[in-house]
Amino acid sequence: MDFDVSQLSAIGPIVALTVAGCFLLLLEAFAGGRQRAYLMPLTLAAVAVALVLEAGQWRDAQLATSAFHGLLAVDRFSILLSSVFLVGCGMTALLAPAYMKEHEFEFGEFYALLIFATAGMIILAQATDFVTIFLGIETMSIAVYVLTGSWRNSAKSAEGAMKYFMVGAFATSVLLYGIALIYGATGTTALAEIARQAPRVSQAPLFIVGFLLVIVALGFKIAAVPFHMWAPDAYEGAPTPVTAFMATTVKAAGFATLIRLVATTFSRTELAYGSSGWASILSWLAVLTMTLGNLGALRQDNVKRMLAYSSIAHAGYLLVGVVAIAVVGADARGPLIYYLVAYTFTTIGAFGVVAWIGNKNDERVMIDDWAGLASRHPAQALAMTLFMLSLGGFPPTAGFFGKFYVFRAALEKPTLIWLVVVAVLNSVISVYYYLRVVTAMYFREPGRELRPLRSNGVTAALLIAAFGVLAIGILPSWLIDAANAALFLQ
Repeated sequence: MDFDVSQLSAIGPIVALTVAGCFLLLLEAFAGGRQRAYLMPLTLAAVAVALVLEAGQWRDAQLATSAFHGLLAVDRFSILLSSVFLVGCGMTALLAPAYMKEHEFEFGEFYALLIFATAGMIILAQATDFVTIFLGIETMSIAVYVLTGSWRNSAKSAEGAMKYFMVGAFATSVLLYGIALIYGATGTTALAEIARQAPRVSQAPLFIVGFLLVIVALGFKIAAVPFHMWAPDAYEGAPTPVTAFMATTVKAAGFATLIRLVATTFSRTELAYGSSGWASILSWLAVLTMTLGNLGALRQDNVKRMLAYSSIAHAGYLLVGVVAIAVVGADARGPLIYYLVAYTFTTIGAFGVVAWIGNKNDERVMIDDWAGLASRHPAQALAMTLFMLSLGGFPPTAGFFGKFYVFRAALEKPTLIWLVVVAVLNSVISVYYYLRVVTAMYFREPGRELRPLRSNGVTAALLIAAFGVLAIGILPSWLIDAANAALFLQ
């Protein structure tokens, strides 16, 4: 099949973001600081254009199409996840200007890197070939490595970026080796063709080892135990808006790839429960991830590190939903997507408050620094309380229904009851460290006076996050219906 220019419409959002990112780089290079104030609004404009294109694709009667010889798929699954990435990008752009200005590391390339990373995530959501999976991961990861170390006068930022880069490079090599082994066993990198050959190669050691290496590489990207070592230091060292971006959209992109792989390419029973046994492997990874993530968070007095370990624990809850795909089937995909949306709004909001509370040379990231916040800044304390309750799974927040839908999907089969029980117990444990922040804000005497950020962008991001947490918590049916309609291209 020859290339058809009309295929560009299938990747319209990626094209829009790529053009915008290049334009922002040129604007920074030739106009410098004089035009820097326009970079954030231009970033939001690019995100808005991409969201409009995604909405148009969703409404299109042709719900699923492939492009570029089957390398990419535009289906409702990729459209919905891409929209999540774009919203996360836009909210991060709102948080960034005031934070960078306050901490004196402004640079215009920040917004271009943010956009390029988001374009890589959309490639991952659409990828139906291991070649495009690799391209999407590298496009996303390289940009995020730079963003992590973008706080140039911070030793922690440099340390976190180096650890993230080293571990990420190792994960990439593991991914490539796994892809090579799968190609050696099947003679193809196309996910659909690999699925068709699964009965023939399911017992081949080459294929089994390759598949397991791919799972390990994705485990690094989603910060699943025991591949989580980089996350606490990288999350703590990165500028807080970047941490919010990493903890939500980067994790969601990793899960988007994992969901497509286990729900289509590796969905056959002989792979889920046969020699590779990925359902059993991911079950134990889920237990380790949620348990060690919560135990690590219990020991943290630093709010950013606590949220980093919390992010690891939430990867464990999400893995419960991934395992449910093997047992329950397609009905488990919608709850997973709902959880990713709820987690994105909640976590960006929480990190947004962390970014707001600090000032130059004093980020105020220790829990003691939050003492008495409610008496001086009640609106921000209320927002943080909402986000903590959502992360803990309290109704009627989005976080509650995220866990409810995922756990209910897993309970469809008795074989997963034990896994849900472990997840519920871990959720109970997590309430302690989330309420530590709430208790400090409301029930402790105020400490030294805060000089928080004054920014309309930060305020807007917090309002969007709070609205999202409440809107999909109080009225969850519209999102879960859309998530259940997010079908794959078959």
